[in-house]
Amino acid sequence: QVQVVESGGGLVQAGGSLRLSCAASGSTTSIDTFGWYRQAPGNERELVANISRFGNGKYADSVKGRFTISRDNAENTVYLQMNSLKPEDTAVYYCNAVLMVGIYGFDYWGQGTQVTVSS
Repeated sequence: QVQVVESGGGLVQAGGSLRLSCAASGSTTSIDTFGWYRQAPGNERELVANISRFGNGKYADSVKGRFTISRDNAENTVYLQMNSLKPEDTAVYYCNAVLMVGIYGFDYWGQGTQVTVSS
């Protein structure tokens, strides 16, 4: 079992920055991938970025060059640095941790944190 808790959301003007944090607890040694997802009203949840245990990050095209994902394996924490924010980045952001048990992966989600970007 893994518990995941996000923090760092808020209200920011367009062009500003926010840093999201996600702390995992529990069976953290078996976490393979951390990911950040977001869901805006009326939209499906979408992947923003994810990062492997080896530090390889992948990004949605809409955030490339603006967002940076990083992780601290010793602290079981993942971060999302968001720069040059746009109103279309407004959404609830969710942290995801994939726990590997043998060849099977299990998803654990945080409760979400609201990011609102004003124009």
